[in-house]
Amino acid sequence: MVRRAWLSPVGVLRYPDPPSFRRRIVGHNLASVRRHGKFIFIDLDGAGDHGSVPASELLAIHLGMTGRLSLDDPEAVPPPHTHLRLLLSSGAELRLQDYRRFGRVVLGSLEELRAHRVLPVLGPEPFNGALTQRQFDAVLRRSRRPLKALLLDQSRLAGLGNIYADEACFRAGIRPTAVAAKLTPERRRRLLRAIDDTLASATERRGSSVDDYRDGFGEKGRNQEVLLVYGRAGLPCPRCHGTLVRTVVAGRTTVYCPRCQR
Repeated sequence: MVRRAWLSPVGVLRYPDPPSFRRRIVGHNLASVRRHGKFIFIDLDGAGDHGSVPASELLAIHLGMTGRLSLDDPEAVPPPHTHLRLLLSSGAELRLQDYRRFGRVVLGSLEELRAHRVLPVLGPEPFNGALTQRQFDAVLRRSRRPLKALLLDQSRLAGLGNIYADEACFRAGIRPTAVAAKLTPERRRRLLRAIDDTLASATERRGSSVDDYRDGFGEKGRNQEVLLVYGRAGLPCPRCHGTLVRTVVAGRTTVYCPRCQR
């Protein structure tokens, strides 16, 4: 149960206002935690001091580029750029730090959050069998955008970011600049397998700490040790030993091999 909620004056809360947020969360249980794409959803449950909470009430958190959630001793001095602190009945304190403040926190029913346009519509996840090949094919066939631009569009496919889009395209042997709708059925199959393999690798190694990413225990991930193309522009391709090339797709730095990816 949440005993107390503290918010920084200029932080990552997007909805509702701070007094309403505290009123709506203090006294309620954090019943379950799930994820869709890059969002963490925490379902609220219990009566608390302010009346019952509908089953659809949820706390949604997006970590942005530099956000980190951690469970800490409430007596420990909060690190700089801590924007949210929830004191729990377990004795721990759930904290959110984000020095760039690209993350976001919203609280409400799904319908309410969508109505206030603070929670986007998210597409299906192309990971761990959650998306069939037929569904994936349909998403690709409807778009004439560059492939990587489509992969980064969270309303079409949820969960891929810049790092893993580059890695998946390389594994599949497809250029990130290829037109999505023009991919052949075989290339589409290769791409879906490559996305699944890429995300499975990252999950197993607890993420890619190429910059300042840390997991919930404050530890670095290990997936950056096995990245094939991301951040390696100008270096030899791990397959053909040609030079990896840097370009920009959808406003994001993109690295690929002009020999291995077509």
